[in-house]
Amino acid sequence: MIATIIRKEILLTLKDKGAFFWLFALPVLFIVIFSSIFGSAGSSTTYKVPYYDADGSAASGQFLERLGEIKGFALEAYEGGSLEEGVKEIKDGSRSYLLVVPAGYGQQVEAGQSAEIELYRDTVADEAVAPVLALLDSVSASYHDYKLRGILAGMGQNEEAIDAIMQPAISIKEVKENATKTNAVTQIVPGYTVMFVFFIMINMIQNLLKDRRSGMLSRLQGTPMKPIHYLVGMWVPNVLVVLVQSTVLLTFGQLVYGLQLGHPLAIALIVLGLAVCATGIGLMLALLVSSENMGIAMVQVIAMGGAIVGGLWFPYEFLPKAVQTIGLFTPQYWAQKGMQDVMIRGMDIGGIGWTLLILFAFGLAGLGVALLRFKKFALKTA
Repeated sequence: MIATIIRKEILLTLKDKGAFFWLFALPVLFIVIFSSIFGSAGSSTTYKVPYYDADGSAASGQFLERLGEIKGFALEAYEGGSLEEGVKEIKDGSRSYLLVVPAGYGQQVEAGQSAEIELYRDTVADEAVAPVLALLDSVSASYHDYKLRGILAGMGQNEEAIDAIMQPAISIKEVKENATKTNAVTQIVPGYTVMFVFFIMINMIQNLLKDRRSGMLSRLQGTPMKPIHYLVGMWVPNVLVVLVQSTVLLTFGQLVYGLQLGHPLAIALIVLGLAVCATGIGLMLALLVSSENMGIAMVQVIAMGGAIVGGLWFPYEFLPKAVQTIGLFTPQYWAQKGMQDVMIRGMDIGGIGWTLLILFAFGLAGLGVALLRFKKFALKTA
C-alpha cells in the first residue's frame, strides 16, 4: 500500500507543471538575477567615482591620476555640464555623489597650504558613499605622510631615521581562516536553494487536501492501513523531489558560477536533512490548516519569513541582533549555516553534526504532529 501511494504521488508531481515552476524554474531565475546584480564568482566590486575638476591645474590632474591608480575604483569625468547641474542631480536623487576638485586647489598645494577636496553627496546614500570616503581618507593620509617626510628631510633627518619616525604604532595583519574564497554566489546559491525548498509544502498541502475531498482518506479508514503508512507514502515522494531540486540548483551554481561545494557527502547529508525537514513541516502544516488558501498563505510566511531572519537573503551577520536571535530557531538558518560551513569553511561530516540533528528533528517533529492530527483530519468532510 505504501508503494502504491508513493507511485501515485510521484505521478501527480510529474504532471504538475506549476510545481516544476515553483521548485525549479523560479529559483534558477532568482539565482541568475541576483548573481548578475551582485557579481558572479571570481569577480570583484569596482566603485565608479564621478568627478568634476573645477581647477584644471597640474596638481589637480596629479591628484586625480593618483586616485585612478587605486584598485577597486574607477574615475569617470562628469559629463553633465556645469557643477551646478551635478549638484542638482544629487538633490533630485538621480546621483548619489560627485567628487569635486575646487578652483584654487593647485594654488593651495603650491603654497604648502591645506587643500580641500569636496564630495557632494546625497544624505541618504551612506552605503554608496562609505567606500569613496574611505578612499579619500586613505589618499589624504598618504599626502599627509608625504608632506611630513619633506619637513623631516628639511630638518636634516636621513631616510632611515624618517622611516623609523613614520612607522605606524599599530599595524593590522589580516588572517583569513576560510578554506574557500567567499563571494556573492556563496550567499545567493545556497540561500535561494534553501528558500525554495520550502515551497514543496504547497504541493503537499494541495495533494493531502485533494485526497480528503475525494473521500480517499475516509475509505482508507476502513482498511488495515495505518496512518503512519499513508503519511510515509505521501512523505517519501516529496523528499525525493526536494533531493532532485537541491541537486539541480547546487549543480547549476557549480557549473555556471563556479560554486565550490566542498565535501560531497557532507553537502549530500545537509540536503537530505533539509528535504526531511521541509517535507516533515509540510505534512504537519497540511493537517493543521483549514483550507488550501490558508495553507498557501502559511507557506509564504514560513518560506519568506524564514528566509529573512535565517540569513538567506542577506548575510546573517548583517542582521540586527534581535533578528539573529529569532533566526536561530528557524530551520533555514541551520540549513544555510551548514551549507556555508561545508562550502566556505571546508568542514566535513564531523563539523555539521548539530546542523543535521536540528534539521532531522524539525522533520520528525512535523511527522509526529501529523500523526496526532491524522484521525481528525481524515474524518473532516470540508
